[in-house]
Amino acid sequence: MKRQGLTGRELRAWRVSFQMLELLRTRIEQQLQADSGLSNADYTVLALLSEAPDGRMRAYELGREAAWEKSRMHHQLTRMCKRGLVTRERCGSRGMEAVITAKGLAALEKAAPSHAQEVRRLVIDRLTPEELDQFAGLATKILENLQADQSPDGHAPDPADPPR
Repeated sequence: MKRQGLTGRELRAWRVSFQMLELLRTRIEQQLQADSGLSNADYTVLALLSEAPDGRMRAYELGREAAWEKSRMHHQLTRMCKRGLVTRERCGSRGMEAVITAKGLAALEKAAPSHAQEVRRLVIDRLTPEELDQFAGLATKILENLQADQSPDGHAPDPADPPR
């Protein structure tokens, strides 16, 4: 099978990176579910809201910070509202803010220590401080490219569209 333009070295780097990200996501999800009943998406939203002033953030800003599409954030907030982890409050004439509840904050505070321990076990403790800095630098470089390549609506540009 033709490698579609990737060399053996490039293909190996891509495959091991993709496999690592998928397995890491799965392990983190399993740990959060087992220890706290939260999904990784729940944890992400709660963590972002807990760091925001007054535990509130405009829904579109929350989506931008989480790097999620509008519909994904909407559905996630709907599920979390039903469980009492967050509320939605009107903001201005058309805006909506997500607000962490006391129950949501308690769930986050319960989940955070074991989550941090698992992140440490799976990633942090496997690298030297220098490797950790290199890893963060490489991930930042790729992330910045992905963000720059994203259209204002949160989607990757269509390759058929002319560049902006």
